[in-house]
Amino acid sequence: MSLLYNAAIHIYAAGVRLAAVKHRKAALMIQGHRETLARIAEARRNIAPEGFDVWIHAASLGEFEQARPLISMIRRKLPNKRILLSFFSPSGYTVRHNYPEVDLVVYLPFDTPRNARRFVEAANPKIAIFVKYEFWGNMLNCLARHGTPTYLISAIFRPSQIFFKPWGGMMRRALRSFTHIYVQDEASKQLLASIGYNAVDVVGDTRLDQVIDTRAHAKSFPILESWTSGTAVTIVVGSSWPQDEAFYIPWLKRHPEVKAVIAPHEFDDKRLATLISSLGGPEVAVLWSQVKDLASVPPQVRYIIIDCFGILSSLYKYGQIAIVGGGFGAGIHNVPEAAVYGMPVIFGPRHGKFREATDLLHLGGAFTYNDAAGFDAAIDPLYTDPVALRAASAAAADYIESHTGASRHIFDDIF
Repeated sequence: MSLLYNAAIHIYAAGVRLAAVKHRKAALMIQGHRETLARIAEARRNIAPEGFDVWIHAASLGEFEQARPLISMIRRKLPNKRILLSFFSPSGYTVRHNYPEVDLVVYLPFDTPRNARRFVEAANPKIAIFVKYEFWGNMLNCLARHGTPTYLISAIFRPSQIFFKPWGGMMRRALRSFTHIYVQDEASKQLLASIGYNAVDVVGDTRLDQVIDTRAHAKSFPILESWTSGTAVTIVVGSSWPQDEAFYIPWLKRHPEVKAVIAPHEFDDKRLATLISSLGGPEVAVLWSQVKDLASVPPQVRYIIIDCFGILSSLYKYGQIAIVGGGFGAGIHNVPEAAVYGMPVIFGPRHGKFREATDLLHLGGAFTYNDAAGFDAAIDPLYTDPVALRAASAAAADYIESHTGASRHIFDDIF
């Protein structure tokens, strides 16, 4: 890779190390990087002496959910394959570091030439699979030199990306390190064709396969079922950020008859205290960790705040309308895991990178907003008109059911 790319990686790494002094996530990442090679070496000694049959890399939890149905299929159909899973984000690693369907979970080190070479030599992967947006140039070059077939799944491309700019030659060369790319839509395939890359199949988003399976194995929470049963409309808020809360909390306060299950994206003590205060205080909002049984939820409580990882995808079934956060930050979080329950989804303006979100908007299964008036315009018809709610719910459910099968296609091609 170019000197400029490598310099940028080194500067970023230095910034994370500096941040690690005060920020827990950065500290976890640095500590995880230090342990990666030793943990791979130990696994090689104990379970994978010839190296890993499959290496799958996901940036964070969202990308992991896209890889998950393929991982499950590999484990089910090829149980002797040794699978290595890596994450870049502490959020992904922290939640899934004990994921039982793979043999080892590690952090992916920063993409310096030395780190990439040492990682590939240590893991010795027979196949490498990257998810959606992962284009680490040095790692891809090392895999190519190593002779490792390398695939990109659930990818989506846009004209604004560097690959399609006159100055994007370096990243176009990195892109050619992929043996094959599986994209979500025809537009992505055409963009790749415009730069001469044609080893592409349009298969859709593997995440839609996962949400079907997740729904089938959803956890049950009898307390929530009882708490919501007497309420005409319960709203489930997933991966909420303060920017989202600025719009939905005022609406909730104007509708005291509505209950809400709220899962903030981050839930440190300060964040939870601020959220409870914004909702009206502990008289109306309680933490899920404090709910032992229905009797521990006073009758005036209207909001239950989820302060743990790993259960959000099972909570949507207790609501009629979903709000998914992130639309005022880097981008919205997981829309399909709500839509699979046949519920309309509301989210902020930064949704353009998510095909399922734009599709659902077009079909009437999702609604977006930019400001308070837009939020009210999105949610009010769903709340006040049962016919509109049923139509939007059906549109969401039908879309998910009709867009599955990507994981099977990829598995059959690669394995």
